[in-house]
Amino acid sequence: MRYVLAILALAFASASAAQVDNAMITRIIDEELNHSELSQTAAYLTDRIGGRMTNSPQMRAAEQWTQQQFRASGLKNVHTEAFDFGRGWSIERIEARMLTPRVLPMRAIPVAWTPSTNGTISAPVIVAPLRRERDFDKWRGKLKGMVVLVSEPGEGSEPDQAPFQRRTGEDLGKLDTYEQPTRSETAIARGLKRSSFTAKLDAFLASEGALAWLRQSNRDGGLVHGEGYAYRVDQTPKVPGIELAAEDYRRLARLAKTDAAPTVELTSAVRYYDDDHNAYNIIAEIPGRDPKSGYVMAGAHLDSWVAADGANDNGAGSVVVMEIARVLSKLGVKPRRTIRFVLWAGEEQGLLGSMAYVEQHLAKRPPITDPELAKLSPFNTWNTRWPITPLPGSAELAAYFNLDNGSGKIRGIYTEGNPSVAPIFREWLGPFASMGASHVVARPTGGTDHVLMQSVGIPAFQFVQDPLDYNSRVHHTSVDTYDHMKMADLKQATIVMASFLWQAAERAEPLPRMPLATKPAETNPFAYEDDDD
Repeated sequence: MRYVLAILALAFASASAAQVDNAMITRIIDEELNHSELSQTAAYLTDRIGGRMTNSPQMRAAEQWTQQQFRASGLKNVHTEAFDFGRGWSIERIEARMLTPRVLPMRAIPVAWTPSTNGTISAPVIVAPLRRERDFDKWRGKLKGMVVLVSEPGEGSEPDQAPFQRRTGEDLGKLDTYEQPTRSETAIARGLKRSSFTAKLDAFLASEGALAWLRQSNRDGGLVHGEGYAYRVDQTPKVPGIELAAEDYRRLARLAKTDAAPTVELTSAVRYYDDDHNAYNIIAEIPGRDPKSGYVMAGAHLDSWVAADGANDNGAGSVVVMEIARVLSKLGVKPRRTIRFVLWAGEEQGLLGSMAYVEQHLAKRPPITDPELAKLSPFNTWNTRWPITPLPGSAELAAYFNLDNGSGKIRGIYTEGNPSVAPIFREWLGPFASMGASHVVARPTGGTDHVLMQSVGIPAFQFVQDPLDYNSRVHHTSVDTYDHMKMADLKQATIVMASFLWQAAERAEPLPRMPLATKPAETNPFAYEDDDD
């Protein structure tokens, strides 16, 4: 009996091993490790083109260049898909100085989509923390002709752990915890209210005659970010906004408490672009041999913020997707399913490119009927609109894989709470344990382009990556440059992601799906929640 069990176990193991195309994996490894073009692609995207705000001239250059690269790699059906976005915006010049009680240059960046200053302005500062509408009354009549510091200064902080990290086995183990979803209508309403505050703040400052507003960077270490979201044509702010390095901001706030209250000099020159309000997703394909089998897809967002070059967020994911396309095309593969590659636009403003793709190809949600909610980013209201109506093309997408957590190597994959894919992914990761990729974790992960596909029933996934210094230093900041990209890690990510894409393209069946979501009930119908707004 023991002998029979052993034979059965061996047969099962052999059948399982047959599910992984080791011959193709070997070819992918050879091409990527011995003939990689990642470094050259990454350097051109980051050093030559630079930060890629959606609809900016740099993003337009990136849209053209990435299509050229896909065509040069032999990809087919290379094209763009347009969606309505809004104004382009770019920075031409930024200077910030403290004039009194001494002259001192300050590290600064304009807040995205806010207007230029009226030339160079000089004015006293006033510290007026404004984070809720009820704060307006305290400062009414006090801001005319002032530069307003709208952030609470705080006391600063020093990091309590190393800024550069690799995940340990213990770290990865903690991710393999199933998280039950929660829903609170009160919390949703509060979030929508907060989403409208920035526009109300701009209107208040304009009505009070403020010359400009300053906010504090959310990281220490001299880093600045510059995120802003007023990209819509009819929502351009009236008052210039500038973000200061935290140390410079706190210095102004401390001096404002003394008898030497500071004055500052600001020059912010920005430009708007209204020649084309459409943004564009970039799409390219390796055609499948069975048109009835649908397609699989790999994607990353091409857009970035412009404090630096958008190298790790998300030049890293973009160049990996481009490199996978190059590698598989060069190997002359003939997959069962078409393999589609997508570089998204508008991710940084609320997953707008992938949302447009979902709404065009995969599923619809009802339109917004409340005119106030319609002023918000559609991302803010996406999960409030029911029911979900799948489109005919939904069944054609068999799997989507996304990369958007910096340039750290892949350590595993999130299953998004889908238990049926776990054994499949463990099998697919088998060949890569020696490369550090072996963990299949139950937790979901958010904030990037697989999320909306997952929400409408598509088997869509993001990989677990080493954090490196992504969250501590480079994410959205003025040091997100090529220097912080780790090419050895990106080569490993290319190999693992290309293998997953190939396995999904060749698999007899599409990846298992979760049931299509319907409107969930309140998690705790007996909760009392404070509204701190």
